[in-house]
Amino acid sequence: MPAPVLSGPFEPTLDSLRQFTCPDWFRDAKFGIWSHWGPQSVPMYGDWYARNLYIEGSDQYRYHLRRYGHPSKVGYKDIAAQWEAERFEPEALMDLFVAAGAKYFVGQAMHHDNFFNYDSAIHPWNSARVGPKKDITQLWKDAATSHGLPFGLTEHLGATFSWWKVNKGSDRKGPFAGIPYDGTDPASSEIYLDNHEHYQDQDFSLDPWYTPNPGWHQHWLEIMIEVIDRYQPDLLYSDGPLPFGEHGYRAGLSAVAHLYNSSAARHDGANQAVYTQKDRRPEIYGVGVLDVERSQEPEIKPDAWQTDTSVGDWFYNVRDVYKTPTHVIEMLIDIVAKNGNLLLNIPQRPDGTVDDECLHLLDQLGRWLQVCGEGIYGTRPFRVSGEGPSSVRIEGFTEEAVPWTSRDFRFTTKGNTLYAFQLRRPDDHRAVIQSLDADDRITGVRLLGAGPVEFAVAEGILVVRLPERLPHDGPACLAIEYAGPPR
Repeated sequence: MPAPVLSGPFEPTLDSLRQFTCPDWFRDAKFGIWSHWGPQSVPMYGDWYARNLYIEGSDQYRYHLRRYGHPSKVGYKDIAAQWEAERFEPEALMDLFVAAGAKYFVGQAMHHDNFFNYDSAIHPWNSARVGPKKDITQLWKDAATSHGLPFGLTEHLGATFSWWKVNKGSDRKGPFAGIPYDGTDPASSEIYLDNHEHYQDQDFSLDPWYTPNPGWHQHWLEIMIEVIDRYQPDLLYSDGPLPFGEHGYRAGLSAVAHLYNSSAARHDGANQAVYTQKDRRPEIYGVGVLDVERSQEPEIKPDAWQTDTSVGDWFYNVRDVYKTPTHVIEMLIDIVAKNGNLLLNIPQRPDGTVDDECLHLLDQLGRWLQVCGEGIYGTRPFRVSGEGPSSVRIEGFTEEAVPWTSRDFRFTTKGNTLYAFQLRRPDDHRAVIQSLDADDRITGVRLLGAGPVEFAVAEGILVVRLPERLPHDGPACLAIEYAGPPR
């Protein structure tokens, strides 16, 4: 029998869970690193490999056919068995992540592929029994704990039952036409699922994202309770909306209540856990923290939120073009100015290592945050997020680098200090800020990494003289000191 939902200050209802208050550790952290890693990294050919290898004509289908063989003979179960994680050193990686400025760490409990990164008593297709023969999640948690980082987990299981339907098909043409893929083999149903009712010939749609199958809802809840009880995550992320909204929120609400009540039981009755999901519907607002995948927000949100994104593809992809360190820093600044956090995936190779480009990016992030982190960590929004002619493009899954100008600033506050990030370097070595009030009492200005700088203020316009040589290559941060809290 599955463990029951733990009782406590939260009931598994929308009204009760809307009493959630975001804990200060999350609001202060601002920057986390995510390991979106599992057996789909084995081919090093990108995200959703487990699904797309069964879609005839797709790029990953062709790659799989030519490297491994036809999916009627060699399927995803065989890819999963090849994942060894033989060079996985979580303590050394956590050293890198902490040096890069991460204040929380998030691992992947399972993706849509129905393979679990922990030693599950419920599901045999997991990293302790297949492939690495390691409890990846426990190793991550131990490393995060030893470094003093809050530990989170992501679950992508809610959509698996319908996402995974394509393994029930077959090719329509060519030498393997009509030969069923290995997902039709009853001997492999534990990994591939008995989800034939979702498969219609050549129907590759993801609608519904969440299946109406009540048995799957209960199974998902049992897994969530197992994950929460074993690893006591400080953060739990669902890849999608709160499950299973179109068919009743019972399972989703129960999992969130269990998460919060388990945390409260460890913290003298006060929940310190965060649940993130991607549903903007008003009835869900306040149940946890809104997560915005590969996008941002146009302006300050009254409540904390999070962007989750990756340096490149979600799973390691040899074809990737990575974000530059400057692009990531600019994203972080813009997100934090709007009351958000940035959760950044660093793609890992199947052996557990990260490549030289990612090492460089982590190094550059860390160097910049060592100088400018004062204006990031523990801050809160100003009355406006910034000023200037440029802004991020708010469109789903769009993350283009912005052609900022030296007139573009983003603001944060802490105590009596207003932090102003100048997103491009000025040719005239001046910073001109026009968003202040005429009666503001400014007592001094510091350039982080350099010290006090000359300034003049009149009628709410602040003019700062910058040194010709700045302390780093990224956006400069001015600490503007007020006589009282900035208004």
